Amino acid sequence: MLENTTLAPASVHGATTPREARAQQFKVMALKMRRNTSAMIGLVLLILIFAAAIFAPWLATHDYTTQDLANRLAMPSAAHWLGTDELGRDIYSRLLYGGRITLYIACLTALISAPIGLVVGVVSGYFGGWIDMILMRITDIFLALPSLILALAFVAALGPSIENAIIAISLASWPPIARLARTETMMIRKTDYIAAVRLQGASSWHILLHHIVPTCIPSVIVRLTLNITSIILSAAGLGFLGLGAQPPSPEWGAMLSSARQFILSNGHIAAAPGIMILLTSIAFNLVGDGLRDVLNPRQE
Repeated sequence: MLENTTLAPASVHGATTPREARAQQFKVMALKMRRNTSAMIGLVLLILIFAAAIFAPWLATHDYTTQDLANRLAMPSAAHWLGTDELGRDIYSRLLYGGRITLYIACLTALISAPIGLVVGVVSGYFGGWIDMILMRITDIFLALPSLILALAFVAALGPSIENAIIAISLASWPPIARLARTETMMIRKTDYIAAVRLQGASSWHILLHHIVPTCIPSVIVRLTLNITSIILSAAGLGFLGLGAQPPSPEWGAMLSSARQFILSNGHIAAAPGIMILLTSIAFNLVGDGLRDVLNPRQE
Protein backbone atom coordinates (compact mmCIF):
# COMPACT_ATOMS: atom_id res chain seq x y z
CA MET A 1 0.00 0.00 0.00
CA LEU A 2 1.27 3.45 -0.86
CA GLU A 3 2.29 5.74 1.95
CA ASN A 4 0.78 9.19 2.39
CA THR A 5 3.60 11.17 0.77
CA THR A 6 2.06 14.53 1.58
CA LEU A 7 3.12 14.08 5.18
CA ALA A 8 6.81 13.68 4.40
CA PRO A 9 8.36 17.14 4.00
CA ALA A 10 11.98 17.81 3.20
CA SER A 11 12.77 17.91 6.91
CA VAL A 12 12.45 14.12 7.15
CA HIS A 13 14.81 13.33 4.30
CA GLY A 14 17.35 10.72 5.26
CA ALA A 15 14.89 8.59 7.26
CA THR A 16 14.94 4.92 6.27
CA THR A 17 11.65 3.85 7.88
CA PRO A 18 8.24 5.50 8.39
CA ARG A 19 8.86 5.44 12.15
CA GLU A 20 12.10 7.39 11.76
CA ALA A 21 10.38 9.85 9.43
CA ARG A 22 7.62 10.44 11.97
CA ALA A 23 10.18 10.87 14.76
CA GLN A 24 12.14 13.43 12.73
CA GLN A 25 8.95 15.26 11.78
CA PHE A 26 7.93 15.42 15.45
CA LYS A 27 11.32 16.88 16.37
CA VAL A 28 10.95 19.56 13.69
CA MET A 29 7.46 20.47 14.93
CA ALA A 30 8.67 20.60 18.55
CA LEU A 31 11.50 22.93 17.50
CA LYS A 32 9.07 25.22 15.67
CA MET A 33 6.82 25.26 18.72
CA ARG A 34 9.73 26.19 21.00
CA ARG A 35 10.61 29.11 18.75
CA ASN A 36 7.05 30.48 19.02
CA THR A 37 7.22 32.68 22.12
CA SER A 38 3.49 33.29 22.47
CA ALA A 39 2.70 29.59 22.08
CA MET A 40 5.24 28.69 24.76
CA ILE A 41 3.74 31.29 27.12
CA GLY A 42 0.32 29.74 26.56
CA LEU A 43 1.71 26.24 27.06
CA VAL A 44 3.35 27.22 30.36
CA LEU A 45 0.08 28.80 31.54
CA LEU A 46 -1.84 25.65 30.63
CA ILE A 47 0.65 23.44 32.44
CA LEU A 48 0.35 25.58 35.56
CA ILE A 49 -3.46 25.63 35.40
CA PHE A 50 -3.71 21.87 34.88
CA ALA A 51 -1.16 21.23 37.62
CA ALA A 52 -3.07 23.45 40.04
CA ALA A 53 -6.29 21.56 39.26
CA ILE A 54 -4.69 18.12 39.55
CA PHE A 55 -2.91 18.88 42.82
CA ALA A 56 -5.76 20.92 44.30
CA PRO A 57 -6.09 18.71 47.43
CA TRP A 58 -2.44 19.42 48.30
CA LEU A 59 -2.36 23.09 47.23
CA ALA A 60 -5.64 24.17 48.84
CA THR A 61 -5.35 25.85 52.22
CA HIS A 62 -8.96 25.23 53.32
CA ASP A 63 -11.87 22.92 52.67
CA TYR A 64 -13.69 24.56 49.75
CA THR A 65 -17.12 23.72 51.26
CA THR A 66 -16.47 24.93 54.82
CA GLN A 67 -18.50 28.03 55.69
CA ASP A 68 -17.46 30.72 58.16
CA LEU A 69 -20.21 33.31 58.30
CA ALA A 70 -18.34 35.32 60.91
CA ASN A 71 -15.57 35.86 58.35
CA ARG A 72 -17.66 36.41 55.22
CA LEU A 73 -16.52 38.84 52.49
CA ALA A 74 -13.06 39.07 54.03
CA MET A 75 -10.34 40.79 52.04
CA PRO A 76 -7.16 38.89 51.00
CA SER A 77 -4.93 38.13 53.96
CA ALA A 78 -2.36 35.63 55.21
CA ALA A 79 -5.16 33.33 56.36
CA HIS A 80 -7.17 33.62 53.13
CA TRP A 81 -4.89 34.50 50.21
CA LEU A 82 -7.73 35.67 47.94
CA GLY A 83 -10.26 36.48 50.64
CA THR A 84 -13.58 34.77 51.35
CA ASP A 85 -16.93 34.75 49.58
CA GLU A 86 -20.42 35.62 50.81
CA LEU A 87 -20.53 32.44 52.92
CA GLY A 88 -17.02 32.76 54.33
CA ARG A 89 -15.55 30.07 52.08
CA ASP A 90 -11.93 30.40 51.01
CA ILE A 91 -11.83 31.74 47.42
CA TYR A 92 -8.33 30.45 46.67
CA SER A 93 -9.27 26.87 47.55
CA ARG A 94 -12.50 27.12 45.60
CA LEU A 95 -10.61 28.37 42.55
CA LEU A 96 -8.34 25.33 42.62
CA TYR A 97 -11.21 22.86 42.82
CA GLY A 98 -13.25 24.92 40.36
CA GLY A 99 -10.46 24.48 37.83
CA ARG A 100 -11.01 20.73 38.03
CA ILE A 101 -14.66 21.15 37.05
CA THR A 102 -14.04 23.67 34.27
CA LEU A 103 -11.19 21.69 32.71
CA TYR A 104 -13.17 18.46 33.08
CA ILE A 105 -16.06 19.98 31.14
CA ALA A 106 -13.77 21.48 28.48
CA CYS A 107 -11.67 18.35 27.90
CA LEU A 108 -14.55 15.88 27.91
CA THR A 109 -16.57 18.10 25.59
CA ALA A 110 -13.61 18.24 23.20
CA LEU A 111 -13.25 14.45 23.28
CA ILE A 112 -16.94 14.04 22.43
CA SER A 113 -17.37 16.76 19.81
CA ALA A 114 -14.14 16.12 17.84
CA PRO A 115 -14.93 12.53 16.72
CA ILE A 116 -18.51 13.48 15.84
CA GLY A 117 -17.41 16.42 13.71
CA LEU A 118 -14.55 14.45 12.13
CA VAL A 119 -16.76 11.50 11.14
CA VAL A 120 -19.53 13.69 9.75
CA GLY A 121 -17.05 15.85 7.83
CA VAL A 122 -14.97 13.10 6.21
CA VAL A 123 -18.00 10.98 5.25
CA SER A 124 -19.76 14.00 3.79
CA GLY A 125 -16.72 15.25 1.90
CA TYR A 126 -15.64 11.86 0.53
CA PHE A 127 -18.94 10.38 -0.65
CA GLY A 128 -20.66 13.62 -1.70
CA GLY A 129 -24.05 13.43 -3.39
CA TRP A 130 -27.14 12.95 -1.27
CA ILE A 131 -25.04 11.91 1.75
CA ASP A 132 -23.22 15.23 1.64
CA MET A 133 -26.48 17.14 1.18
CA ILE A 134 -28.20 15.50 4.17
CA LEU A 135 -25.23 15.76 6.55
CA MET A 136 -24.44 19.36 5.62
CA ARG A 137 -28.07 20.47 5.96
CA ILE A 138 -28.09 18.99 9.47
CA THR A 139 -24.83 20.82 10.15
CA ASP A 140 -26.32 24.06 8.83
CA ILE A 141 -29.25 23.73 11.24
CA PHE A 142 -26.84 23.53 14.18
CA LEU A 143 -24.73 26.39 12.82
CA ALA A 144 -27.77 28.62 12.37
CA LEU A 145 -28.04 29.10 16.14
CA PRO A 146 -25.37 30.54 18.46
CA SER A 147 -23.62 27.75 20.35
CA LEU A 148 -24.51 29.15 23.78
CA ILE A 149 -28.19 29.51 22.87
CA LEU A 150 -28.21 25.97 21.52
CA ALA A 151 -26.52 24.68 24.67
CA LEU A 152 -29.06 26.53 26.82
CA ALA A 153 -31.89 24.88 24.92
CA PHE A 154 -30.43 21.40 25.39
CA VAL A 155 -29.70 21.91 29.09
CA ALA A 156 -33.17 23.32 29.65
CA ALA A 157 -34.58 20.14 28.12
CA LEU A 158 -32.20 17.72 29.86
CA GLY A 159 -32.01 19.43 33.25
CA PRO A 160 -29.20 21.33 35.03
CA SER A 161 -26.09 19.26 35.83
CA ILE A 162 -22.45 18.97 34.81
CA GLU A 163 -23.11 15.86 32.69
CA ASN A 164 -26.00 17.48 30.84
CA ALA A 165 -23.94 20.61 30.32
CA ILE A 166 -21.20 18.50 28.69
CA ILE A 167 -23.73 16.82 26.39
CA ALA A 168 -25.31 20.14 25.47
CA ILE A 169 -22.03 21.92 24.72
CA SER A 170 -20.78 18.90 22.75
CA LEU A 171 -23.88 18.94 20.55
CA ALA A 172 -23.30 22.63 19.88
CA SER A 173 -19.54 22.33 19.24
CA TRP A 174 -19.17 19.69 16.51
CA PRO A 175 -20.51 21.57 13.41
CA PRO A 176 -17.42 23.82 12.84
CA ILE A 177 -15.20 20.73 13.03
CA ALA A 178 -17.42 18.92 10.52
CA ARG A 179 -17.17 21.83 8.09
CA LEU A 180 -13.38 21.89 8.39
CA ALA A 181 -13.04 18.10 7.96
CA ARG A 182 -15.33 18.18 4.91
CA THR A 183 -13.24 20.88 3.23
CA GLU A 184 -10.01 18.99 3.93
CA THR A 185 -11.50 15.73 2.67
CA MET A 186 -12.74 17.25 -0.58
CA MET A 187 -9.20 18.45 -1.34
CA ILE A 188 -7.48 15.22 -0.29
CA ARG A 189 -9.74 12.87 -2.27
CA LYS A 190 -8.62 14.52 -5.53
CA THR A 191 -4.91 13.95 -4.94
CA ASP A 192 -2.85 11.49 -7.01
CA TYR A 193 -1.93 9.20 -4.13
CA ILE A 194 -5.61 8.65 -3.24
CA ALA A 195 -6.28 7.77 -6.89
CA ALA A 196 -3.34 5.34 -6.82
CA VAL A 197 -4.58 3.68 -3.63
CA ARG A 198 -8.06 3.37 -5.15
CA LEU A 199 -6.61 1.73 -8.29
CA GLN A 200 -4.88 -0.84 -6.11
CA GLY A 201 -8.30 -2.01 -4.96
CA ALA A 202 -8.59 -0.33 -1.57
CA SER A 203 -12.16 0.13 -0.34
CA SER A 204 -13.65 3.53 0.42
CA TRP A 205 -13.65 2.83 4.16
CA HIS A 206 -10.00 1.76 4.04
CA ILE A 207 -9.10 5.01 2.29
CA LEU A 208 -11.08 7.01 4.84
CA LEU A 209 -9.58 5.31 7.90
CA HIS A 210 -5.97 4.96 6.76
CA HIS A 211 -5.40 7.97 4.53
CA ILE A 212 -7.99 10.73 4.83
CA VAL A 213 -8.74 10.72 8.56
CA PRO A 214 -5.04 10.79 9.61
CA THR A 215 -4.46 13.71 7.24
CA CYS A 216 -7.43 15.65 8.65
CA ILE A 217 -6.52 15.09 12.30
CA PRO A 218 -3.87 17.89 12.57
CA SER A 219 -6.32 20.52 11.31
CA VAL A 220 -9.03 19.20 13.63
CA ILE A 221 -6.65 19.36 16.61
CA VAL A 222 -5.84 22.99 15.85
CA ARG A 223 -9.50 23.92 15.43
CA LEU A 224 -10.42 22.03 18.59
CA THR A 225 -7.74 23.82 20.60
CA LEU A 226 -9.11 27.16 19.45
CA ASN A 227 -12.69 26.01 20.11
CA ILE A 228 -11.94 25.12 23.73
CA THR A 229 -12.09 28.83 24.52
CA SER A 230 -15.73 28.99 23.45
CA ILE A 231 -16.38 25.72 25.30
CA ILE A 232 -14.98 27.21 28.52
CA LEU A 233 -17.07 30.36 28.06
CA SER A 234 -20.19 28.29 27.35
CA ALA A 235 -19.56 26.18 30.47
CA ALA A 236 -19.07 29.34 32.53
CA GLY A 237 -22.22 30.84 31.03
CA LEU A 238 -24.27 27.78 31.92
CA GLY A 239 -22.83 27.80 35.42
CA PHE A 240 -23.56 31.52 35.74
CA LEU A 241 -27.20 30.88 34.84
CA GLY A 242 -27.46 27.94 37.24
CA LEU A 243 -27.74 25.33 34.47
CA GLY A 244 -24.27 23.78 34.86
CA ALA A 245 -22.53 22.76 38.05
CA GLN A 246 -24.83 23.01 41.04
CA PRO A 247 -24.00 24.38 44.53
CA PRO A 248 -21.80 23.84 46.42
CA SER A 249 -19.60 22.89 43.44
CA PRO A 250 -17.01 25.68 42.98
CA GLU A 251 -17.31 25.99 39.20
CA TRP A 252 -15.91 29.33 37.98
CA GLY A 253 -19.12 30.44 36.25
CA ALA A 254 -21.19 29.58 39.32
CA MET A 255 -18.71 31.52 41.50
CA LEU A 256 -19.18 34.55 39.24
CA SER A 257 -22.93 34.22 39.51
CA SER A 258 -22.93 34.17 43.33
CA ALA A 259 -20.48 37.11 43.44
CA ARG A 260 -22.30 39.42 41.02
CA GLN A 261 -24.25 41.17 43.78
CA PHE A 262 -21.01 42.08 45.57
CA ILE A 263 -19.06 43.39 42.56
CA LEU A 264 -19.24 47.04 43.62
CA SER A 265 -18.51 46.51 47.30
CA ASN A 266 -16.24 43.41 47.19
CA GLY A 267 -14.94 43.17 43.67
CA HIS A 268 -12.24 40.63 44.52
CA ILE A 269 -14.90 37.90 44.87
CA ALA A 270 -15.86 38.17 41.21
CA ALA A 271 -12.40 39.13 39.97
CA ALA A 272 -10.75 35.84 40.97
CA PRO A 273 -12.90 33.42 38.88
CA GLY A 274 -13.16 36.00 36.08
CA ILE A 275 -9.37 36.26 35.81
CA MET A 276 -9.01 32.48 35.80
CA ILE A 277 -11.53 32.14 32.95
CA LEU A 278 -9.66 34.85 31.05
CA LEU A 279 -6.20 33.32 31.60
CA THR A 280 -7.34 29.82 30.65
CA SER A 281 -9.03 31.07 27.47
CA ILE A 282 -5.97 33.10 26.47
CA ALA A 283 -3.66 30.14 27.12
CA PHE A 284 -5.68 27.82 24.88
CA ASN A 285 -5.81 30.47 22.16
CA LEU A 286 -2.04 31.00 22.26
CA VAL A 287 -1.37 27.26 22.08
CA GLY A 288 -3.90 26.88 19.28
CA ASP A 289 -2.25 29.64 17.24
CA GLY A 290 1.12 27.98 17.75
CA LEU A 291 -0.18 24.56 16.70
CA ARG A 292 -1.77 26.11 13.62
CA ASP A 293 1.63 27.42 12.52
CA VAL A 294 3.42 24.17 13.35
CA LEU A 295 0.93 21.75 11.79
CA ASN A 296 0.22 23.82 8.69
CA PRO A 297 1.98 21.99 5.81
CA ARG A 298 2.22 25.26 3.88
CA GLN A 299 4.39 26.80 6.60
CA GLU A 300 8.10 26.40 5.97
